[in-house]
Amino acid sequence: MTLESVPAYDSQRVDPVRDHAVVVGASIAGLLAARILSDGFEQVTVVERDTLPDEPRTRNGAPHAQQPHVLQEAGRAIIEDLFPGYGDDLVSEGGLIIDLASDFNFYDEDGYLADAHARMPGYAGSRPLLESVIRKRVSEFDEVQLRDGTRVVDYRTDEPGTTVTGVEIQGSDGTRTSISADLTVDATGRTSRTPKWLESQGYESPEVAEVNVDLAYSTTIVARDADDQRAFWAPASPPYTRGGGTIPIENGQRQVVLHGVHGDDPPRNADDFRDFASTLQITEVEEILDAYEILSEDIHYYPFPSNRRRYYEALDRFPDGLLVVGDAIASYNPIYGQGMSVAALHALVLHHTLAENGLDEIGLEFFADVEPIVETAWMMAVGGDFQFPETTGPKPRGTTLMGWYLSRLTRKAHTDRDLAERFFRVIMMEKSPSTLLRPGVMWRVLKPDI
Repeated sequence: MTLESVPAYDSQRVDPVRDHAVVVGASIAGLLAARILSDGFEQVTVVERDTLPDEPRTRNGAPHAQQPHVLQEAGRAIIEDLFPGYGDDLVSEGGLIIDLASDFNFYDEDGYLADAHARMPGYAGSRPLLESVIRKRVSEFDEVQLRDGTRVVDYRTDEPGTTVTGVEIQGSDGTRTSISADLTVDATGRTSRTPKWLESQGYESPEVAEVNVDLAYSTTIVARDADDQRAFWAPASPPYTRGGGTIPIENGQRQVVLHGVHGDDPPRNADDFRDFASTLQITEVEEILDAYEILSEDIHYYPFPSNRRRYYEALDRFPDGLLVVGDAIASYNPIYGQGMSVAALHALVLHHTLAENGLDEIGLEFFADVEPIVETAWMMAVGGDFQFPETTGPKPRGTTLMGWYLSRLTRKAHTDRDLAERFFRVIMMEKSPSTLLRPGVMWRVLKPDI
């Protein structure tokens, strides 16, 4: 399931549900969930352990935010629906709107994909900027309160332990208190403690799948010309275990990222950074590093050992008044850029789940509704990772055949603009991967080369 298969947001669809909702974590997933809940709750409190900055800065709880983030079309369209004028706000804060069809240069299978026919607008900016603008917009809703510098230490439950009734919190001064809530949303990401809490309460913890790719990536910031909106991306792809790219961001800057998989770690200092860039499949990254001043004091390094998925949808029992969103359900190899757009799709699905079911078994209903989103993103991410023979973990059926087909499609898309556009729209989570298996597309992919 992707953007095209989920009905659009409708501000009139959700009736008032209850009094108070609590969202644990001011991540993008948490902020978008809070925006959705503001339609149905009189009050929504977002509890965040970090002190939230007034300006775009990396939070301690999100060290990966120093790495490049791409807001794919699915995320862009949903966020624009939830916050009309978001793109204008982003530009006013220094961000950019680029044409992904011509400004974004995607290299794979030993060549660049052809430019798509249609213009494909995309937001470009650092993760702190993208998040900061969302945070400002959601804080404008009277129903939403952001409570930072506060740690959630436990969930509250009713006496039978079948319903979560809020959270126990601890402020920066160590004082503990509680917040009552009709709904509590866990948006704490990959390190979510909900599975262990479920076990402690006598519930079954969700089954976990991990696909190990042993990824690490390093990022620096360089200057750029104001009118240079080009982006380049050459992901690690067999037989190459390293990749990299660059995207324009705010303040006349661009981020340059290098990555490696299965132990081919990128460097953590500037001199080695340039040397590593010279070994990429494309020359543009090295050329930019040679031509422009490095502005970062440090090279920001971040490891990502594995894709991880928790199968909440398979549980038979789950507490009322609780649900889990975003990376707390599944987190994917970041070189595919799915995280923020999946979070936006989760928010859109939550909107429809609330509209159709209210709070009746909200957790189990939401997990069932969002499973097709999770499955699509998971198949795309681990399918790419399993092209490396060193990748380990549960391998979905058909992965090898689909990998062969996509490899051939990519090579054909070097010169076929229609195939390139179809492929881009799948990568951007706008269209389903099944659209690449339609008869007309398959003929273009499989027909013999002349």
